[in-house]
Amino acid sequence: MKLSKKDILGMKELSRDEVTLILDTAESFLEVSMRKIKKVPTLRGKTVINFFVEASTRTRTSFEIAGKRLSADTVNISASTSSLVKGETLTDTAKTLEAMNPDIIVIRHGAAGAPHMLARMIKQSVINAGDGAHEHPTQALLDMLTIRQEKGVIGGLTIAIIGDIAHSRVARSNIIGLTMMGARVTVCGPAMMIPRDIEKLGVHVSHHMEEAVSDADIIMMLRIQLERQNESFFPSDREYSRYYCLDRATIERAKPDVLVMHPGPINRGIEISPEIADGTQSLILKQVTNGVAVRMALLYLLAGGEE
Repeated sequence: MKLSKKDILGMKELSRDEVTLILDTAESFLEVSMRKIKKVPTLRGKTVINFFVEASTRTRTSFEIAGKRLSADTVNISASTSSLVKGETLTDTAKTLEAMNPDIIVIRHGAAGAPHMLARMIKQSVINAGDGAHEHPTQALLDMLTIRQEKGVIGGLTIAIIGDIAHSRVARSNIIGLTMMGARVTVCGPAMMIPRDIEKLGVHVSHHMEEAVSDADIIMMLRIQLERQNESFFPSDREYSRYYCLDRATIERAKPDVLVMHPGPINRGIEISPEIADGTQSLILKQVTNGVAVRMALLYLLAGGEE
């Protein structure tokens, strides 16, 4: 089976079979990262441009490593080193990059829909590495890979996503992807951080952390997206952490085999305590490892690879 998509823009555009193909392909690439020589010639002669208008550590670095481990020529561009600082529009930047004839452009942008606009304008494949508060499909895919590895399945599991749901592109992509794959999803956070009518996405809503974690197989904590908020949604960090920080007392109310995830970066002591983030139930670093494999799989499949 081949991936029929030209672009990876959001989880809504992927079918269940396509998600399974991506996860299975990523599983096969995990072994490459364990080798002494971490490189295969699969994408030799291909060019990947990582165009990051927003700051990133995990996503940008893992895309760069993914491209290099597949032997692709990888070029990194940030907003501060591009002509955007001189007033160039995204349209002109896109046409300029297209004229250089790369094969794949990975873009992270603060404006929702920017990757979709880019994909309509150019012939190259586009991967959405996060657009505003809209979607972050590669994060959802690596999260699903991690869950499948640890629990064996995704369908039938109960996943609690806790924190700033309203401003989180990670939450949106995971809700779409996890429900598509048959998981039961509960979202939890302060009322002002839960989007109105989110139940229409097929999730259960709770405002009490103890209730949300009680029957969860996976607890996925989220960072407070201060950079996307135009107003204060809670009195202080201390007040937020009092009710929505995952600590030892809270996790003891969950199943004994519950596992903990977080997309990073972590605000320790605010949304998750250090002992939980670094504890035996934490999958946070495994998520990072799996991020490289998932992004290798996407580059490979968009470049025409077969399963």
